[in-house]
Amino acid sequence: MTTPLRRPPGRMPGWAKVLTAVVVVLAVLFAGIRLSVLPGLKDLFGTETHDRSGPALLESIQDISRYDAATGNFQVVVDLEKDTRFLPDAIRGTRTLYVGAGTVDAYVDLGRLGKDDVQVNEDRTSATLRLPHARLGTPALDPERSYAVSKERGLLDRLGDLFSGNPNSEQAVQKLAVRHIGAAAKESELTARAESNTTEMLEGLLRSLGFTKVDVAYGD
Repeated sequence: MTTPLRRPPGRMPGWAKVLTAVVVVLAVLFAGIRLSVLPGLKDLFGTETHDRSGPALLESIQDISRYDAATGNFQVVVDLEKDTRFLPDAIRGTRTLYVGAGTVDAYVDLGRLGKDDVQVNEDRTSATLRLPHARLGTPALDPERSYAVSKERGLLDRLGDLFSGNPNSEQAVQKLAVRHIGAAAKESELTARAESNTTEMLEGLLRSLGFTKVDVAYGD
């Protein structure tokens, strides 16, 4: 009578070893692509971009009565660093160097003119206009001229990107760039240039209509 041989406990079957090895290789390849450790793998697999967006829908139309008299072009270098207490930057922390380029418009709101703000003499040769001071529009970041120079991320931040729906988001540095551009526009002479250009426009327009004297003043 013979006793059947039993497989030593704890030994992994051959098929399980093969499956485990395949899973490990795929995990390493995936992590290498996402963490940019093996950048050449991106070219190996190749990517294609398909735009399946739906048509844009018109939600509303707004009448504009302002005269855009000047536009300022700005550029700012944003250096944003986020640290975690008691952890080195190599483990947890981010630093992004971002070049933000954008524009800010300066305008005069002609829709705020009242009946008493425009005075014309009887023979229509002289006109006096009182306009509101020029204002600054909302800063607009230009995606074609804005870009990230460098990104440094800790190990935990890189691992977090693997499970994040929006990896490598630049929203924080973009908002900061817009804020700095808006602040620079306030310190510039953009509104003064807008008032000067508006005055020249109105003087040319009214003189073409026969007015020989045109006075333009600004006040709130």
